[in-house]
Amino acid sequence: MVHVYNCHPFASQHIVAAEQEPGLVCCGGGAVFVVSAGGCKIEAYELQREGCPLICRFSSMGSVLSIRHSAVGDYLVTIEEKNKATYLRAYTNWRYQAVEKTRVGVRLLGHLLRGSSFRGTPKEQMEIIEIPLFEPPLCMACCSLTGDLLVGCAKSLVVFSLKRQTLSEQLSVLDFERVLILHIQGWSPSQVAFCAGYVALQTELEVLVVKLTPQQKSSAAAEEHALLPEDIMTETSIDEDAEMTKDGFSPLHAQEDFFLFPKHQEMLGNEAQECGISLVLEWTGMEAESRGDMSVVYVLFRRFAPDFFQGCSVEETRLHSLQLHPMFTGKQKEASDSKRGEPTCVFVFFSLPNTGYMYSLKNTVELVSTYQYPEKAHQAVLSDQFLYIITRNALQCFTVRCSAVAARVDDPYIDTTMKVEYSKRYEQSSPSSQSCVHLLSEGHLLLRTALLLQDCESAERAQLQEAFQESCAQLGDCFSRFDKKDCHLALPYYKMSGLAVTDVIKRNMPVSSISAGYGKGFIFFLKHSLYEETMEELSKDMADKVLEIFSVAEPAQLPHVVSSPSMLNADPYSAMTHLRQLEASGAPSITLSLCVASQALRKGDLHTYRQQMDRHAEMLQVYGFIEEPKLLLHGRGKGVLPTILAQHLHDTHEGLLVAAVVALHENSKIRLEEADLFFQELCKDGAEADSSPQLLVDFWEALLVASSHEAIIQELLFRLTSVYIDRITRRDRSGVKALKTAEDLINSCSHYGMLYPWVSILTPVQFNITHDHQEDLHKLQSLLCGPTLEVSSILPLLEQLTDSDRTGLSVHVLCATKLGQHETSIDRLLDRCPEAIIPYANHELQNDKLSLWWQKLFPEVCDRIRTAGNDNTVLLSALKETLVVAAKELNPLDFLDLLPDDGTAHFFLPHLLECSQ
Repeated sequence: MVHVYNCHPFASQHIVAAEQEPGLVCCGGGAVFVVSAGGCKIEAYELQREGCPLICRFSSMGSVLSIRHSAVGDYLVTIEEKNKATYLRAYTNWRYQAVEKTRVGVRLLGHLLRGSSFRGTPKEQMEIIEIPLFEPPLCMACCSLTGDLLVGCAKSLVVFSLKRQTLSEQLSVLDFERVLILHIQGWSPSQVAFCAGYVALQTELEVLVVKLTPQQKSSAAAEEHALLPEDIMTETSIDEDAEMTKDGFSPLHAQEDFFLFPKHQEMLGNEAQECGISLVLEWTGMEAESRGDMSVVYVLFRRFAPDFFQGCSVEETRLHSLQLHPMFTGKQKEASDSKRGEPTCVFVFFSLPNTGYMYSLKNTVELVSTYQYPEKAHQAVLSDQFLYIITRNALQCFTVRCSAVAARVDDPYIDTTMKVEYSKRYEQSSPSSQSCVHLLSEGHLLLRTALLLQDCESAERAQLQEAFQESCAQLGDCFSRFDKKDCHLALPYYKMSGLAVTDVIKRNMPVSSISAGYGKGFIFFLKHSLYEETMEELSKDMADKVLEIFSVAEPAQLPHVVSSPSMLNADPYSAMTHLRQLEASGAPSITLSLCVASQALRKGDLHTYRQQMDRHAEMLQVYGFIEEPKLLLHGRGKGVLPTILAQHLHDTHEGLLVAAVVALHENSKIRLEEADLFFQELCKDGAEADSSPQLLVDFWEALLVASSHEAIIQELLFRLTSVYIDRITRRDRSGVKALKTAEDLINSCSHYGMLYPWVSILTPVQFNITHDHQEDLHKLQSLLCGPTLEVSSILPLLEQLTDSDRTGLSVHVLCATKLGQHETSIDRLLDRCPEAIIPYANHELQNDKLSLWWQKLFPEVCDRIRTAGNDNTVLLSALKETLVVAAKELNPLDFLDLLPDDGTAHFFLPHLLECSQ
């Protein structure tokens, strides 16, 4: 943070002339409230008018000990003392006291004044609402978002909900309902804060922040935060000694000779529930049926020990200025209070005499900033942009990081690590760079805040945006030139600046030379910009300059730099020179050889290309492509383009190209959809007119062999089945030969199975179709004979393939069999290809399907013999094989019942004798 000296962001300064000596003071609603030193009179002055005129004055019912104003509801709430008793009161409609001798109504919480009290002009009346409590109030806080009231007592916290009660069409009044009590065991807060469901409690040396949140009935938290019964106030008793000896805080007051202080402790998130402070909920609201289940979520616990080295005595070392601060961004800021919803961020601030602490509570609980004061602070106030510190003699001002945290919530991809952990880094920074980066960063944060809040005109916003981008550029310059551990921050700052890479290079050239080298941050930015493929295509001169920069700064990165699509305009002769120099400096790598071969193709030097490609085996070349995918393809998403090397491999070495892309996919360098686009773009000018060129199908088949991801396997099986069926149906192949035959796939891929014997009878190798379609049919049948393909997923594809010929028949029978439709398959084969029925039955009718031999196959064969006559040798042979199986499996009586009445005795007698034996 920056400590701003004598430069406070105030528009004006007013001196309010109070009639009596002021005691307590608070602000809100455009007014300042002054409690007289006696404590029984309150005066309100308007801050937005010249001279701060008096709005009104009124008397309190007791001596005011504490006063707060709520912007929601525009009411005052006080803790007052009278006759040694302490009261909590709310003052509503206080502005009507501007009229002299205006009536004042006094009532209890929930008891609305009716009748004569509201006749005439009922709105012109201030009300004093008595709020009863079981215990004397110690402190209080108003929620800035809802106007709800939180009151801290010795053993409990009480939440009152602000409500607007409608008495008639013309009249509504403010009221409060006590909705919740949080019972505290062993802790008495000295200060509380309340905002967006967060509750912050503070004692002299401890701070606890919790959140009231709807509780999921299925969660384990249901047992941890059970609600107390209605009669808790009579049944709950707390041992005072137990209060003083809660976990981690044991002053050992019983010891006479010494006193032990607690140690420093910080617990964030779930760890905070181990702090030893018990909070138990009791619902007291009238609308209990609609409240839902609530629970207490521990967010933050911080304990301090007295620090003797801060110039303060033990008695002076105590916390003060507890505050919960919400921050809205963008459209939330412009919306009305009723439509804002939850704030983007919520911060908690608390302070010791010489140090202030600010934590972010929402999303991630973390320490945002620590503020070291130059002198003892009496009070501190946190705002969106500044932290104000009141000391004995001055008002001091510090910048804060609220906007940096909110920016990270609005845009998770923005790099705000520097802003959030700012103070830690400066402890290790060199004095020469500290002031420059420090001040630039603070200016950047202020500009970011102004843009985030969006409370300025379009012309002013354009100026702010321009200044913001310039601050990003200057911070990028700083981090690009320093060889420090945070040099990587040059990348996000240059990106936020909106500068083109060419402009960034030019900004860094005047301070860079071959003798002095280049800053690590600049090289980091340039390297990542080239690798991410998001930068513009560089001109020839600028691309050649980039080659020179890397040849000096990081020569080992040259193969990756040359392969970038942004470097397409680089001179291939210049690129070859730098690559040769790198090659001469040590053993050539596979990636370097592939890069040299690619540049040789750009030059048209096929001799050098072949020489480089012959230096390594194909498998090693695949590893080289994995290390640098941009040797084969440029772009991601929908814009995948093959390189000149990929185009040459397509023409000369398709097997290596397919193997390389499979390896890229299996190493998460390319997605399946991107590979599809790559091959379609590569083959768009070929002879194949369909959307699935053969090289793409080769890739799918090769990937099916290599992949182990079930989702990818099922997707590939569906695609390949679709292609095979489409080709078999259309029979208009271009004649392009596949890289792998069906036999190759059966031998290398477990998803392709050996063809069943009956399938080979249906479609023998010499079947009357072209060789290409024979291969496609063979592959499809093999997938259906394999263990992986889910037939139900391809049923819609079968509609385009008829079973009018044996090609379609084989596929349909395979699918029906895998779906368990054996009886239908038997009928089809007996009608269309009876010579395949016995091989089918021998293979398929086993185990639980064995009975189909005599229950289905035997009667069907008999019926067809009766129709066709005894001359059908194929059916007679099938009948004999069926009788052999039936005789072996059935007992003689069942077998005898099976025989037809019109059968020839001498034909069936040998089988009956076999069954009897």
